[in-house]
Amino acid sequence: MNWFGDGDYWLSRLVFQRGLAAVYLAAFVGAALQFRALIGERGMQPVPRLLEQVEWRRAPTLFRLHYSDRFFAGCAWTGAALAVALLAGADGRLPLWAAMLLWLAPWALYLSIVNVGQTWYGFGWESLLLEVGFLAVFLGNDEVAPPVLVLFLLRWLLFRLEFGAGLIKWRGDACWQKLTCLYFHHETQPMPSPLSWFFHHLPRPLHRVEAAANHVTQLLVPFLLFTPQPIATVAAAIMIVTQLWLILSGNFAWLNWLTVVIAAAALDLTPLHTPPDLPARAPLWYEILVFALVVLVAVLSRRPARNLLSRRQSMNRSYDVLHLVNTYGAFGTVGRVRQELVIEGTADTKPRTDSDWRAYEFKGKPGDPRRLPRQFAPYHLRLDWMMWFAALSPAYARPWFNGFVERLLENDRDTLRLLRHCPFPDEPPAHIRVRVYRYRFSTWRELRTTGAWWERTYVREFLAPTRLR
Repeated sequence: MNWFGDGDYWLSRLVFQRGLAAVYLAAFVGAALQFRALIGERGMQPVPRLLEQVEWRRAPTLFRLHYSDRFFAGCAWTGAALAVALLAGADGRLPLWAAMLLWLAPWALYLSIVNVGQTWYGFGWESLLLEVGFLAVFLGNDEVAPPVLVLFLLRWLLFRLEFGAGLIKWRGDACWQKLTCLYFHHETQPMPSPLSWFFHHLPRPLHRVEAAANHVTQLLVPFLLFTPQPIATVAAAIMIVTQLWLILSGNFAWLNWLTVVIAAAALDLTPLHTPPDLPARAPLWYEILVFALVVLVAVLSRRPARNLLSRRQSMNRSYDVLHLVNTYGAFGTVGRVRQELVIEGTADTKPRTDSDWRAYEFKGKPGDPRRLPRQFAPYHLRLDWMMWFAALSPAYARPWFNGFVERLLENDRDTLRLLRHCPFPDEPPAHIRVRVYRYRFSTWRELRTTGAWWERTYVREFLAPTRLR
């Protein structure tokens, strides 16, 4: 076997590269459209303030050279343009060295964004995209066969992603061992999808089958990735089917989509195509770079591997500032009750309980009980996600929530663009209040009677009526 090239995986590489380019596109477009209110110069957590407080070694980024909102937007839209070029196959029309640089550019741009993203970029799929994106730099183009060593590193990543998620569940909430977590998960997950209501109302025995199948897929199947074909293909296919099930049942940004893309690289698609004529041997400089990559990943994998074996397993953690080798996991704890923050404003200068309080509506976060959840993934609604965390604990909201309320009281244009509906389109409200409600999916009978997908009950006050000083 030539460890630096295998033509049988030519189509698998092609599917992987085009899929990764599509994920890059969603990530960069989301960054360009949302950053001003979140981390812009007048954002809730401004990048310039971070750069003053954090030394460059802890947050390497292009924005150390210069920062302005216009420059950030230019970087984000440049990343989107590069993603479109890769999606169109531009890397295949370039010399090998230029194709590698073309893949390196979006990785460097997105790393620069993540390292200044603060609270808004603290999700596991940010590190996952960077780790996958870095490996993609070394996967080559039509001038060389797909390097088996890089394909192996992608399987090692997929193993850590799935096995880590399985272990965090098995070691975490007892409901995973009892196979009862999915009694609640579809209702309490961060951002339900249009089908989540229907998944929640599946028979409970089927929920137990879902949980058991999840354990098999995440705790046993990953080991089969390192077996000969076609067993490895079967293992990857099982993971893909599982991820498609998750895509239907929830909105998890590009996590599930990117997992499908990674698994595609492990598929043996030889029966679907005839491998093209590729050079028998890759350039020596390229083989040296691939071998150096393997050594680097092996060294950096030590701490993530130890984390997998630890009883105090961390979830979604990066061990290096470049996010080259990370640890992953999700839903070690499953909530039994869904709480939501409902933000309301009034024009009354002296607010009362019977004042005309009007609710702000979010694009993805549940609000109006009669509104069916929408599908947004792989697009990531960052504010909506953080509102879910804020409802769990005020500590999650401390770095940014007051700034968010201030911008609502100012009718800040960039902030309002993140929302679906502002009840004060002409003049800002005089006061804002925030209340906590318990949300639950309505029953079939309640849906037929009221037309509401959610039933909600007032719990407590989160923020008393507040105005600008």
